[in-house]
Amino acid sequence: MQYNVNTLIILKIRNKSIDELSSFLSQQLDADQEGFSSQRRFHWHGQNGRYIHWLLARMTDYVEVGSGNSSRYSEFSQRSGKQAYQIEHIWANHFERHEEEFDHVFDFEEYRNRIGGLLLLPKSFNASFGDMKYSEKVKHYRGQNLLASSLHENTYSHNPGFQRFINDSGLAFEPHTDFKKQDLDKRQELYLALAEKIWDPQRLLQ
Repeated sequence: MQYNVNTLIILKIRNKSIDELSSFLSQQLDADQEGFSSQRRFHWHGQNGRYIHWLLARMTDYVEVGSGNSSRYSEFSQRSGKQAYQIEHIWANHFERHEEEFDHVFDFEEYRNRIGGLLLLPKSFNASFGDMKYSEKVKHYRGQNLLASSLHENTYSHNPGFQRFINDSGLAFEPHTDFKKQDLDKRQELYLALAEKIWDPQRLLQ
């Protein structure tokens, strides 16, 4: 009989106690040499939309809960219906707005789809503001979840829960009055660092 990887892991964890299970899974994750930090160009494409949505929902909820708010993961993870959330590109699909930084439209599209250039927002927002220039829609991000709102400078004032989360986590959150290539690079690094914290194997032992 042949077993796939998932089946073999299930057989190994069968009948383990909580402590034994935590230790085993932590060791398995530690053995994986390819972490989030190595995914410098990790991006959305046509075949991983569901996975990207799940990642963004988990990261968005982590920031909310870490800042003292209630978990909204079930809300963020909805992909259909009137209350659905959609993946929002911070850059609208207008190459002509970024020609000074990109020589070719394909380079722009690859960069635009990087996870650091994405947010998770209500479907209604995406329909109304998604095509705007960044300078115009960043003020509308202010009223959304903290991962989106963190792009706006006012989010860092009179928000002790969020400030405490930044200080405790050491994550390099910062506002962006404009969103050029270097700004997207910074957000890419932020997201990867955020993912490293969320999926840190040591959290299984806590």
